[in-house]
Amino acid sequence: MKNVFIFDHPLIKHKIAILRDKNTEMKKFRELIEEITTIMTYESMRDVELVPVEVETPLEKTVQYKVREEGIAIVPVLRAGLGMVNGVHKVFPTASVGHIGMYRDEKTLEPREYYCKLPDGIEKKTVILIDPMLATGG
Repeated sequence: MKNVFIFDHPLIKHKIAILRDKNTEMKKFRELIEEITTIMTYESMRDVELVPVEVETPLEKTVQYKVREEGIAIVPVLRAGLGMVNGVHKVFPTASVGHIGMYRDEKTLEPREYYCKLPDGIEKKTVILIDPMLATGG
């Protein structure tokens, strides 16, 4: 599956070890979530499309490459994904944000959507869908 990323970065493993420690305070926990998400964003956007732009340096004009930030949308799945939005925004500060609300039907175990508000032009954007996929053990 070409769109599945396995995050095996040593810094992520290090931060998850601290995150999972029962003695980690809530403030530190939230900071770690943001830090881990930022690293995950760098890793997952390795192949993001770049567009050429002309830049005037102190010496001359040159062509460089940038991510079309207006072409990025951050879409957390409510509520668990909300804690990860700031970590992505650190990398793409002007990215638009949408929200999807879902829950699992306890009888059928199927996902049910209860809310969906996406940025205009979402079909033309690279979407970073955020869902930490928390297991409830149920």
